[in-house]
Amino acid sequence: MDIFEALYTTRAMRRVKPDPIPMDVQARILDAAVRAPSGGNSQGWRFLLVDDRDIITQLAPLYRDSVDKLWSLVYADRVEAARANPDAPEHAATLRMVKSVEWMADNLTEIPLLLFAFARGDSGGGSTWPAIWSAQLAARAFGVGSAPTSILGAFHQEESFKILGVPADKGWSMMAMVSFGYPKGRWAVAERRPAHEVAYRNQWGADPGFSTPTPLWP
Repeated sequence: MDIFEALYTTRAMRRVKPDPIPMDVQARILDAAVRAPSGGNSQGWRFLLVDDRDIITQLAPLYRDSVDKLWSLVYADRVEAARANPDAPEHAATLRMVKSVEWMADNLTEIPLLLFAFARGDSGGGSTWPAIWSAQLAARAFGVGSAPTSILGAFHQEESFKILGVPADKGWSMMAMVSFGYPKGRWAVAERRPAHEVAYRNQWGADPGFSTPTPLWP
């Protein structure tokens, strides 16, 4: 696969089929992940693959509650504004995101594979998120969709650690839970504000020197 196709079309794909992901594909995903940049080459990460239905079933209500807290606490104003004016383009995008997240919360037990990323000594995630992104890109190369979320660790880390058998006294933090599965929908370039609207050159607010009103791929 062309690298730019992977970069431009690897977006959050939460609606996936329950079909299992072959073990060799999982191995390629993780092998790519651990090749990512790591600050000081510390590699202070651990990854936990979960495909056991019983374990995912135990995690499901915790994730459901985390999503509810996301809407009521973190995104409350944004969701309220979107529902008040659903026809505005930016609000329509928010409501599509809400619907997608809700689907995953309601169907977590059907997700074929979850990948948990843990870190120690990497509170900002600078040495862990590159590995997560590499895992997502590798999955894309095999036609596997993915979607990362950090809310389970934010709202229910202690309970999740007990379910997953993660030692609570060794300094580990859950950085993300990433869902993987073969998408029900189609791959597409994600809608984003163009780069020239969110980038500067040399000084804050200065023109970056280029304009990209439409995606440069394909």
